[in-house]
Amino acid sequence: MAIAHYLIAAAPFETSNALLRKSIITPQFPSISNSFLSYTRSSFEPSIRTSKLSFFSKLRQFGLKVKAVPEEAEAPVVDSFGQFKHLLLPITDRNPYLSEGTRQAAATTASLAKKYGAEITVVVIDEKDKETYPEHERQLSSIRWHLSEGGFQEFKLLERLGEGKKPTAIIGEVADDLNLDLVVMSMEAVHSKHVDANLLAEFIPCPVLLLPL
Repeated sequence: MAIAHYLIAAAPFETSNALLRKSIITPQFPSISNSFLSYTRSSFEPSIRTSKLSFFSKLRQFGLKVKAVPEEAEAPVVDSFGQFKHLLLPITDRNPYLSEGTRQAAATTASLAKKYGAEITVVVIDEKDKETYPEHERQLSSIRWHLSEGGFQEFKLLERLGEGKKPTAIIGEVADDLNLDLVVMSMEAVHSKHVDANLLAEFIPCPVLLLPL
């Protein structure tokens, strides 16, 4: 009798658990009719289609406006060398045939002056007098020859010899007195300690073109 009573009592409990699981795992919702779904879809689709069309039409209009804007013309490149009308070529070495750096500076000065229609002034600088340098006239002939090779037979020649001043100070004075536009030199003058590059920037009132070797 005890066993039969247990089985009878367990059956309702198992049934109630099954119903509980069914109510939790698979909840029952009221069914939605097909007519309601069709009504909802048909009521929203026209508005979505209209918004899409208006968006893409505005996008096409915006694109046409962008293409219609003309591109800005590029600013013309200003050639700064065209403003230099008077060039200075300092000679600080006493090589009678001119050093490699001085020849390079002479060729560059002649080329720039010829291209832009500028004048050339050459200044020969040395702390000693020309009487102490027997090859002085030969050096002047070399200067004339190298400038004539560049197309310049006429140029202004200055000699600043035996004044006891440093070449850097003399270059600054000449550039200031003649109101020069550009000084052309080789870095050879700086490497040889004839010219101080730091003082040169302080004394020179115009741009300086230092040519590398």
